[in-house]
Amino acid sequence: MADANNVLGTPLQTCSTDPMTGFFRDGCCQTGPNDFGRHTVCAQMTPAFLEFTKNQGNDLSTPMPQYNFPGLKPGDRWCLCASRWQEAFEIGVAPSVFLEATHEKTLAIVKLEDLKQHQAIAP
Repeated sequence: MADANNVLGTPLQTCSTDPMTGFFRDGCCQTGPNDFGRHTVCAQMTPAFLEFTKNQGNDLSTPMPQYNFPGLKPGDRWCLCASRWQEAFEIGVAPSVFLEATHEKTLAIVKLEDLKQHQAIAP
């Protein structure tokens, strides 16, 4: 997994370590055989997306200390499930993505052109 590529075909970059994200909680949107949700899209949270995903039954904004989860706020970067990002895209609330930190396996679900339309600019 250390040699994973992003959707641009270059080495996968870190998405976020504060808060710590990724299926493996290593800061990267890496995936593996046990990641059935394919948490591969590095996205910057927005109020609209956080409300959307909460309404879909996945509340990412409420802290859950028992899982060492601080709760997300607008501006945080997080590795999202590719299918959830696609759902948000289809209804117009997809958050911006960091292409360099979005795993290439995302492309099995989401079109590169759609990701590029929502490309975030890294600070």
